[in-house]
Amino acid sequence: MAKKKTTEDKSSEPSKAEPLSAKGKPLSISSKKKTSKKKKSAKKKESKKKAKVEVKVAEKPKEKLTEKKPKEVIKAMFARERVITESTDEARNLFSKSAYGQVMEDGKVQLSLPEALYLLEKGKIIISEKRKKAITSEEFIKKARTVEPNFWIRYCVFKDMRNRGYIIKTALKFGADFRVYDRGIRPGEDHARWIIFPVHEGETLTWYEFAAKNRVAHSTKKRLMMGIVDDEGDVTYYEIKWMRP
Repeated sequence: MAKKKTTEDKSSEPSKAEPLSAKGKPLSISSKKKTSKKKKSAKKKESKKKAKVEVKVAEKPKEKLTEKKPKEVIKAMFARERVITESTDEARNLFSKSAYGQVMEDGKVQLSLPEALYLLEKGKIIISEKRKKAITSEEFIKKARTVEPNFWIRYCVFKDMRNRGYIIKTALKFGADFRVYDRGIRPGEDHARWIIFPVHEGETLTWYEFAAKNRVAHSTKKRLMMGIVDDEGDVTYYEIKWMRP
């Protein structure tokens, strides 16, 4: 007997093996393209990551901190009626820049007692007595009072004038306590404008004493000023002018 040829539906025979998805379904052409694009983009990202070069920002060099040298404190010696500094540039700068004291032939600076105490309180100088340790401002005042009984009254006026920006110097040759220069004027550039007599508020003056002070100011062509010091060290100034009737 002749064998019958069995014809099967061609559609039932898979022509070629097609890739399957995770669910077992054949992948469509569009999905194939998408997967290929994803692979390409992933490869590009990987290549870009590899191609990236790490750039380190150069750190700025650290600035060297220049330490400022502390100013040397001027050493001075108490010599009863005056104070004499060492022969240093710092000491001479006190005279050249701020008109403190007077430069001597050996380069040392001679300070008056009010000048020395003012600089001591400001921490500009250290004062010793002979070979002893440095003395405090309180000890200095006690020593100065043995030389000048009214030293504290005079110092209150000196300190107040210096704090106000005036240059104040002794005026013994004029017969007064101090001479005062106007602001911005240094000794040698112009004459002093006032002579000052410090007086405690409880002190009394006779008319003769008051007239004598007025004559001193008139003869030196300066204005007379009275510095009245109260118990708290505050100063009130009175300027007196010579008038003819």
